[in-house]
Amino acid sequence: MISNGAFGRRLRLRRLYRNDSERLLIVPMDHSVSQGPITGGEGLDALVGRLATNRVDAIVLHKGSLRHVDPAWFGSTSLIVHLSASTVHAPDPDAKYLVAGVAESLRLGADAVSVHVNLGSDGEQQQVSDLAAVAEACDRWNVPLLAMMYPRGPRISDPRDPALVAHAVTLAADLGADLVKAPYVGSVTEMKEIVARSPVPVITVGGPRNDDEGQVLAHVGEALSAGVAGVAMGRNVFEAPDPGVMAGKLADLIHSE
Repeated sequence: MISNGAFGRRLRLRRLYRNDSERLLIVPMDHSVSQGPITGGEGLDALVGRLATNRVDAIVLHKGSLRHVDPAWFGSTSLIVHLSASTVHAPDPDAKYLVAGVAESLRLGADAVSVHVNLGSDGEQQQVSDLAAVAEACDRWNVPLLAMMYPRGPRISDPRDPALVAHAVTLAADLGADLVKAPYVGSVTEMKEIVARSPVPVITVGGPRNDDEGQVLAHVGEALSAGVAGVAMGRNVFEAPDPGVMAGKLADLIHSE
């Protein structure tokens, strides 16, 4: 866990790392803005409850979703408000833009905020600028910042290229992120090098939807052996047959040491 920074930032980080001082299990559920409904026949509040009671460290939500969730759940998990958005129907779905701010997220009760940047997209310039502006606001308000960094766009042939992922991680750290979410490069050795060189904790993405639970857990185990500081897994949790059970298995694996 990051130990530097002002009291307020350290306090919020302690909440984030409530189950483990070194590793995190984060469940992003910001997909609803980009792709549409994600909860199937289950309401959002019930789904958040399943996750919160199975040692998920933090849940990522957009601001409007909070109107439909019982705040009591966030006594046992942390809230990360996602500030970026785009939809799959846009001329450029990779062009993320800000739809909320840091002060607004604090009013909503956030423990941290997150921003998405697609490195190599046509809209990269604005996204990098937005990341820097949010980082400055986070410094002003003492709020931890999770940067979701993806090599993605017309100039990117391999989004898991180690050099590109290392660049994305470095960019996030250099502009002020406290945590970086980035793709797993597929090699324990190369991922170890990226993690070792990063001045901030690196958590890996959960990967595409996979119905084989064993393969999902094996992927997480491999990433952890590379030294990542945890996993941010969305669809493989909230689309699992029982999201709570899946979250519990992931928590057991991530927080086993």
